[in-house]
Amino acid sequence: MLSTMQDAQLSLADLLRHGTTVHSESEVLTWTGSESRRTTFGEIGKRSARLANALRGLGVDGDQRVGTFMWNNAEHLEAYLAIPAMGAVLHTLNIRLFPEQLVFVANHAEDHAIIVDGTLVPLLAKQLPEMKTVKHVIVANGDASTLQAPDSIQVHSYEDLLAAQSETFDWPVVDERSAAAMCYTSGTTGDPKGVAYSHRSIWLHSMQVCMSDSMRLSQADKSLAIVPMFHAMSWGLPYAALMVGASLVMPDRFLQPGPIAEILAAEKPTMAAAVPTIWQGLLAHLDANPQDISHVREVVVGGSAAPPAMMHAFEEQYDVPVLHAWGMTETSPLGSVARPPASVSGQEAWAYRYTQGRFPASVRARLIGDSGEEMPWDGESVGELEVQGPWIAGSYYGGESVDPEKFHEGWLRTGDVGKITPDGFLTLTDRAKDVIKSGGEWISSVDLENAVMGHPAVAEAAVIGVPDEKWDERPLVAVVVREGQNVTPAELREFLADKVAKWQLPENWAFVEEMPKTSVGKFDKKRLRAFHTEGKLDISRL
Repeated sequence: MLSTMQDAQLSLADLLRHGTTVHSESEVLTWTGSESRRTTFGEIGKRSARLANALRGLGVDGDQRVGTFMWNNAEHLEAYLAIPAMGAVLHTLNIRLFPEQLVFVANHAEDHAIIVDGTLVPLLAKQLPEMKTVKHVIVANGDASTLQAPDSIQVHSYEDLLAAQSETFDWPVVDERSAAAMCYTSGTTGDPKGVAYSHRSIWLHSMQVCMSDSMRLSQADKSLAIVPMFHAMSWGLPYAALMVGASLVMPDRFLQPGPIAEILAAEKPTMAAAVPTIWQGLLAHLDANPQDISHVREVVVGGSAAPPAMMHAFEEQYDVPVLHAWGMTETSPLGSVARPPASVSGQEAWAYRYTQGRFPASVRARLIGDSGEEMPWDGESVGELEVQGPWIAGSYYGGESVDPEKFHEGWLRTGDVGKITPDGFLTLTDRAKDVIKSGGEWISSVDLENAVMGHPAVAEAAVIGVPDEKWDERPLVAVVVREGQNVTPAELREFLADKVAKWQLPENWAFVEEMPKTSVGKFDKKRLRAFHTEGKLDISRL
C-alpha cells in the first residue's frame, strides 16, 4: 500500500524561496572591524538570483562545481544559496589548507569557477596556475584588477557581475538526492577526501539544528556564526537560519578574541558556535577585559572536547551555558548534542553535559571492539564509534575506491573511540590514532588534556604518546601557559595527582609558545609528534 502524501523534492531552491520571502526582514550582519554592514534575507534573495544569472553567463549550466574561498560574510551566504539552488554544486575551499592540498581539492573537484574574497586574493593567486579546470575567478569585497591570473582564467568583479543581472531567477526543480555542496576533510592523513552533501541531507540536517533537543535555533535568535563556512558547512547554521528566520552575525576575518568581544558588545547575539580554542581565547580576553555577555543564551562547542574547566568558567562567571556537540565533515556535521535528560538538573546534569551528547533519531550508532565485535551500550564498554543516517556520508567523492576502509558494512567509521550509555549519551575517550597504550593499558589523551587545562595557569594543553622502552608508550604533555602566569611541570603533575590514576601521571612535559593547530582549529598532534621526533621540543622529564 502506498501513502497518499505528495512526493515533493527537498530542494534548496525551495528553502531559498521560503527563507527570503517569509523571513525577508531577518538580518545578515557582516562585521567590518568597527561596525556591521547590514542586509536582510529579502535582499540576499535578490542578490542570490543575480549571482545565479551571472554564473549561468559564465557557463555554469549543470552540476559544475563553483568554489568559494571566503570568510563568513553576506557574499558567502549568497553563494551558499545561489549555487546549489541553481543546480550547481557549492565547493567551500578551506583557506587554511596547505597550498598543495588546496590545489589538490580544486583539481579533484574540477572547480569551474571560484569566488574569492578580496583579502584572500594573494593567497589564492599563488595556486591558480596549478588549478587545471578553473575558468573564472570572481573577486568579492576587493579590487579584481589586483589579481594576476593565467591567460586561461577570466577575472571578474563580483559587484560588477551582479549589477548587470536580473534580481529574479527561474530556480529549477532539482533531484533532492543530487549533490548540493562539497567539503573536503582537512587531510591530516593522506590527501583530503571529498564529501558531497545532497539537497535532502542538508534539508533534514537543517531541521535537526532547529529542534529543541539540538541547537534550538529559532526566529528569535541572532546567531554568531564563528565556525567557518568553509568547514563542514558552518555546522549547518546558514541553512538552518534561513529555514526558521534566525538572523546571522558574520565575523568575516575578525576571529581574534578582541574583535569577537567587540561583536558581542555591538550586536548582542543570542547564540554562537565555534571550536573550543576560540572560546578559550575569548575566556582569557574576558577575564582581562570583563564585559556582560549574558545576552548569549548558549554557545555551541564542537570539533574537539571542551575542557570542563572552560564550561564552568563561562557559566559561573558570565552566565553563559556551553553546549557540547559532536560531529565531523562526514556527518554534515551534527551527530550528537549534550542536552541532559529532563529528569536531571543542577550538579547532576554536569555529568551529561561533559559528554559529546545524545544521538538524535536520525543518527544510528554502534561501538566496535578491537576484535570486531559490537560492544554494548552500558556506559563502560569502549569501542570505535560507527554511525549511519540520512546526513551521514556513505562514501567519499570519487567512488568506493577512495579510502574504502573508512566505511564498514554500510557504516561510517568515525575513528573516534568512546562509550555509550544505555540512554544514548556518547563519551569520546580519544581518537583511535591518539590513544596512548602504556604497559598494555590505554590512556586517554583527551582526559589528560582536560585535566591539565583545569589548572588556572594553563591556556592550552595537548597530549601525545611518545616511545618508552619499559612501557611501550608514555604521555607527553605540551603546555601553553597563560599570559602573566608561571607554572612548573612538578606543580602540574601535583595538580593532576587526585584527578587521574597514579600510573597515568605524565613524566614528560614541554612548554610551547603556541600550540600547532589544524586548518579547523584543532590541536595538530601530527605536527606535535613531528616536533618530538625532530627534537624540536624542550622536554622536562620528572
